[in-house]
Amino acid sequence: MKHTETILILDFGSQYTQLIARRIRELHVYCEIHPYNIPLEKIRSMQPKGIIFSGGPSSVYAADAPISDKNIYALNIPILGICYGLQLITFQHGGEVKKSPKREFGRAALFIDAQEDLFKDISSSADVWMSHGDEAVTLPLYFEKIAHSENAAICGIRNRQKKIYGIQFHPEVVHTKEGKKILQNFVMEICGCSGSWTTDSFIEEAVAEIRETAGTKKILCALSGGVDSSVAAVLLHKAVGEQLFCIHIDNGVMRKNESTQVVKMFRDEYHIPLQFVDGTKLFLDRLKGISDPEQKRKIIGKTFIDIFEAEAKKVTGAEFLAQGTLYPDVIESVSFKGPSQTIKSHHNVGGLPEKMNLKLIEPFRELFKDEVRAVGRKLGIPDLLLDRHPFPGPGLAVRILGDVTEERLNILRNADEIFINELRNKHLYNSVWQAFAVLLPVKSVGVMGDERTYENTLALRAVTSVDGMTADWAHLPHEFLAEVSNRIINEVRGINRVVYDISSKPPATIEWE
Repeated sequence: MKHTETILILDFGSQYTQLIARRIRELHVYCEIHPYNIPLEKIRSMQPKGIIFSGGPSSVYAADAPISDKNIYALNIPILGICYGLQLITFQHGGEVKKSPKREFGRAALFIDAQEDLFKDISSSADVWMSHGDEAVTLPLYFEKIAHSENAAICGIRNRQKKIYGIQFHPEVVHTKEGKKILQNFVMEICGCSGSWTTDSFIEEAVAEIRETAGTKKILCALSGGVDSSVAAVLLHKAVGEQLFCIHIDNGVMRKNESTQVVKMFRDEYHIPLQFVDGTKLFLDRLKGISDPEQKRKIIGKTFIDIFEAEAKKVTGAEFLAQGTLYPDVIESVSFKGPSQTIKSHHNVGGLPEKMNLKLIEPFRELFKDEVRAVGRKLGIPDLLLDRHPFPGPGLAVRILGDVTEERLNILRNADEIFINELRNKHLYNSVWQAFAVLLPVKSVGVMGDERTYENTLALRAVTSVDGMTADWAHLPHEFLAEVSNRIINEVRGINRVVYDISSKPPATIEWE
């Protein structure tokens, strides 16, 4: 999608790079993350209003240090270097960078020497977040110092004529109290952005682009009922109406009554053409006796593709496949560090476009999850759907440790429904990132009505997180957990013990498989 204003963020390996993008977008300015070694030709073609160098763990003098093309400064585009970015600007302009006598990690007091342009309306002594072992000790020619701290004489630099700025701290983290204002000063005051990238403008531009791309051809959409596919379906329907053809496949490992609710909502409320396929028997037949989680994922992924392909062939004139790809998925494949190590494979419709000769339409490939939710709200989708917790593609198959059977699925569905409903009833649902139940391949002795039982153990999992990359276990009230445990044991036949998972990510993952 073409944007009138873009800020380019170059990734030098910082753990906070995505946070920079989030903060810029909060200013209603579109931004993209690219590797530090992006070709200059690509930068020119993007016509960014400004460039931000992220931080990074390297030293500019290290043999494998990420060093961007020095000719980037000749493009006459405003530049802001953060942490390592300041050191790189200093190094590439002939200044000197050395190891700090005293490293700075955590909160620090920043003293502003020039309360203008970048530091306009910023306190003369500001709380900031430092994370560096090197520091600039000699300024390059034509640069001046604009900030310092107790431990570092140079914490902010600028070349006003060239509009090149550097700061030693991280304005993108919440610990830097006035960080968002500093970024706003760079983006609005120095780069001249107006902040016109809004949810309304995105919808308007996306609808126009989808119409132009599709023409009179039909678009297929795999509608799972999750946030991404649901918002995509409503947006696509707004753009092309009856040219959209959704296919919902019940893979047999969904939550209780989920497929029924999806079909009812999109057929009756949104009047979107929807083909429902009950693939329960085929999925469960193929999963029989499979306990390895990766095998489960691959079987479910392949079975989904087999069914979807067969159903899609019944739709004449379909040339496009809509996918709910989000921006973090795009970033992962082009980031400074390259594709991450595969912890577990992802279930999606990968392979279908090539196999079926379909062209992709990915309306959300530029958006983060919260931005997709904002689009959904503008389109009138209810919060009950938009605020749903993430749900894995392989569904309950990876929340049943061991063999997946209809009996075990029913046990888990009923227990999970109690847990989620109680979270909603006690107004705790929106305070956690994700919550669910896991059925363990563990049986233990219990006593019910003076009788000995030997039944299943159920684990409850609830975590708090911002983006799912890291997570902490949710400190739910003990009384609440006791009530949920009592209800599950009393109401779900087959469970006589409930435990609560208090592991963080890392070292654990959010899902158990």
